[in-house]
Amino acid sequence: MPIEIVAIIPARGGSKGLSRKNLRVVGGMSLVAHAIRAGLESARVDATYVSTEDDEIAAATLQHGASLIRRPAELATDIAQNDSVLRHALHTIRHDGHDPKILVLLQPTSPFRRASHVDGALELFVNGAAASVISICDVDHHPGKAVRLDGGLIEPFTNDRDMEARRQDMTPVYRQNGAIYVTHVADFLESNQLFRRPCKGYRMTRRESIDIDDEFDLQFAEFIAGPPPEPSR
Repeated sequence: MPIEIVAIIPARGGSKGLSRKNLRVVGGMSLVAHAIRAGLESARVDATYVSTEDDEIAAATLQHGASLIRRPAELATDIAQNDSVLRHALHTIRHDGHDPKILVLLQPTSPFRRASHVDGALELFVNGAAASVISICDVDHHPGKAVRLDGGLIEPFTNDRDMEARRQDMTPVYRQNGAIYVTHVADFLESNQLFRRPCKGYRMTRRESIDIDDEFDLQFAEFIAGPPPEPSR
């Protein structure tokens, strides 16, 4: 079957903030397994790949049914950027004889992103005349309430009016939640950018947008997920 829409999951073995992060467990499944499930269960994604240099993650990739891309060590360092990882993955997929048209990036750090979210973002991309789609959610704190210090004195990050305004009277602001990025393969390979104008925002709830970066995030996600289901007897 031709591969038109490809999901790529970058999952290296190392992590500064949380040791072996991509293999840590939330709700009875590793973070990389959550991402694989979202790609494989999507009604629109044709193939799901994991890019890794790590043997344990590679084994988990095959165990959960995704395709494996062996990433070179120089693309698995703390300073390696996603654009280089994605380019390598896309070139590998093309070398294998496939020619995908749409790229979906699924980062493993979003355990509450589901296949339905991936399908929703792709529907918005395909039907919304967008060059890219990025998943977003409400900000935890409006940037109008942020401040900076200038010689020890507080200065508004935006303006004086925002300092006193009620949140409901302020312009709604959202943030990238890191869960889903969609764009044309050709556009990405030309620009090395996932954000392409016009870009549509696919909204997710704050709960669905929990992003695992450190031990606190992991513990919070485990609390939200609750205990894993009991195995059937």
